[in-house]
Amino acid sequence: MPVDPMDDIELRSVQLQYPNQRGSIVGSCDLRRVPTDKGDILVAVQGDTTKPAIVTYHDLGLNYASSFAGFFNFPTMRSLLDNFCVYHVNAPGQEDGAPTFPEDYVYPTFDELASQMLFVMTHFNLKSIIGFGVGAGANILARFALANPDKVGALCLINCSSTAAGWIEWGYQLLNTRNLRTKGMTQGVLDYLMWHHFGRNPEERNLDLVQLYKSNFERSINPVNLAMLIDAYIKRTDLNIARTPSGSPQTSAPSLKMPVLNITGALSPHIDDTVTFNGRLIPEKTNWMKISDCGLVLEEQPGKLAEAFRLFLQGEGYGKC
Repeated sequence: MPVDPMDDIELRSVQLQYPNQRGSIVGSCDLRRVPTDKGDILVAVQGDTTKPAIVTYHDLGLNYASSFAGFFNFPTMRSLLDNFCVYHVNAPGQEDGAPTFPEDYVYPTFDELASQMLFVMTHFNLKSIIGFGVGAGANILARFALANPDKVGALCLINCSSTAAGWIEWGYQLLNTRNLRTKGMTQGVLDYLMWHHFGRNPEERNLDLVQLYKSNFERSINPVNLAMLIDAYIKRTDLNIARTPSGSPQTSAPSLKMPVLNITGALSPHIDDTVTFNGRLIPEKTNWMKISDCGLVLEEQPGKLAEAFRLFLQGEGYGKC
């Protein structure tokens, strides 16, 4: 009996995935320019504005289109949009094709970026939000929640740092900002951004995804504007929060009062930051989760992240998600 040569083929690396249709989700967003005390910012609105609000904030080198479009197009997240409206906030000058800020432009500090959320909430008449932030965006949303605990019902924060930048981070990022301003997206800056998002050796996990992100960093983001955002990030102040043991008197450094889902990837370079952050949160109000086999959680393990977020919202009383 003849042997089918296909019988000898081992499909070692075939993965069945839902297509990462960023374009379809970008096209479904309503883009709004929201005036703030530090200039207009772009907010992409996705879903029915009569539903409860989820506000997202992206990380360095990304924007709503490159950071969240793929994840919110994942099947579990698409069904979530039946119950929520998502407001994707873009940091000033980080949207695709953004014009270069003038040399005398003073970029907002991270506290000022957090304060811009008040303008977003007023513009869309939002009374309370659920925050969903990554990296730098997670830090911004944590600052906003700390200053406005009555306006934030819950937080899902990925790779959130609660401390000021250390000397090593400061040195690397200072070099990056100098190169971005004078030379554009150099190989050194590109390597740093890939490490920041994926950790080490991402090519061994998903080469196509790596190429997609490299292309985004090289072609979509304005390098001068990115330098300004990075400069603001390395000048961030400590969140100045502390865990107060149950029954103890309140200290001068309060912690976040709302439920927090604190997430990182097992291959992420930011695990220690999330552990430190977790140690400063109220134990009864926080869940720390390390998702296996990924550095960039949104892209490498969207199913696990989406399910964790869905269960978190259900547990906080947001009904069927």
